[in-house]
Amino acid sequence: MTTAQLDKMRLELRRGVLVLAVLSSLKTPHYGYSLRKQLQDAGIDIDEGTLYPLVRRLADQGLLDSEWRQGEGRERRYYQLSEVGADLLTQLTQEWQQLNSALGPLLEH
Repeated sequence: MTTAQLDKMRLELRRGVLVLAVLSSLKTPHYGYSLRKQLQDAGIDIDEGTLYPLVRRLADQGLLDSEWRQGEGRERRYYQLSEVGADLLTQLTQEWQQLNSALGPLLEH
């Protein structure tokens, strides 16, 4: 397998996980940079070109609420889970846990 093929497979694996990570992180309000920093501190490296479009898409889908707030001398758009987003996060978390439980034994063999 080439490096390019491996990179493509990694990207596919990460895509859905990033949605779950962002939704989970936005249980508390964050603006873009603080969200990216929290994810990086948790070991999830995500570049701005991936994060910002993802957050905007989730907001457009009604999964996030946003508001402008003054902070550190400038206005920033803060995002937080909407009620619909919180419900989806619960469902996705359950799905993730079920998949993880099923996948664990398969990976051990």
